[in-house]
Amino acid sequence: MKTLTALLLISSLAFTQDDTTTKDTTTKDPKAPKVEKKKTSKRNPDDIGERDVSKGVNFYSLEKEIALGKGLAQDIERSAKIVDDPVIAEYVSRIGQNLVRNSDAKVPFTIKVVDSEEINAFALPGGFFFVNTGLILAADTEAELAGVMGHEISHIAARHGTRGATRGQIANLATIPLMFLGGWAGFGLRQAAQVAIPVGFLYFSRGFEKEADLLGLQYMYKAGYDPGAFIDFFEKLQAKEKRKPGTLSKVFSSHPPTDDRITTAQKNVQEILKEKPEYVVTTSEFQDVKARLMAMNNHRKLDPQDPNRPRLRRKPGDGTTTIEDEDGKKTKTDEDERPTLKRRPTEKDTPN
Repeated sequence: MKTLTALLLISSLAFTQDDTTTKDTTTKDPKAPKVEKKKTSKRNPDDIGERDVSKGVNFYSLEKEIALGKGLAQDIERSAKIVDDPVIAEYVSRIGQNLVRNSDAKVPFTIKVVDSEEINAFALPGGFFFVNTGLILAADTEAELAGVMGHEISHIAARHGTRGATRGQIANLATIPLMFLGGWAGFGLRQAAQVAIPVGFLYFSRGFEKEADLLGLQYMYKAGYDPGAFIDFFEKLQAKEKRKPGTLSKVFSSHPPTDDRITTAQKNVQEILKEKPEYVVTTSEFQDVKARLMAMNNHRKLDPQDPNRPRLRRKPGDGTTTIEDEDGKKTKTDEDERPTLKRRPTEKDTPN
């Protein structure tokens, strides 16, 4: 146990130390009045911007986190199709930046739209954020879109990515003392430790999702949106998944909108968010952008240059008839493909 504690301490110091360090040479006046630090709470939306929601062990400095996210974002942009329509890109970025200004985030954000049918959005460490077109099309209102975006912005504000990576490194460090054990017994213990790590990650992931739900509700609320839209959207996703399992994206399936999460969100809205006289539910601009996306998708499907477009091919005996005239010239005509209707004989048609 002492060995493990020492290893964790050394690793923590190694990862958290910045490239340059400075000493605090200021002297404190013992006679100066003490300034009491304001107590803040993650459950109080009035404290947004004045609280530290990213508390916890983290081996990554903020600068290293931004560099990490930038590299990952570049990989995504090289492999994914980014929507370059200026109207769509500017609108989604503006919605996101408004939420960021009403959040606890301490980093600048870069927000882009990915051309993907999956109903999803994903946040990378350091302020890099992507929204799928499938999410925009699935939302019925701007508030529903803002709710999901607020949830993802919360992951960045609380630094869930690097905090989760840190926990993974701690879990790996915990197996180091086992390496001093020899023989098959030591091998079995190492294997058992490696198998147990993903279970811990799953637990932490659920905790982070719960925290992101709590913070995301506050961010959209402070930005002026109806927080009930967040619950409405996840209830729709849950109903859709129940009707047809597997319709949601892989990311949502790893932390689905369960009854417990929806109930907790409803409770948080009632307990910590004071009711406002009015909220933003949707805008005409949202409807215009959604219509623009739908038109873009339809144009892509009907594009005559698209090699994957559907084509009509005739098979032999498809109703094409060859006719030969008196001069021996042959022409092809299409017979009427409509069904031929025959009149049933009546008594008048029957000979006596």
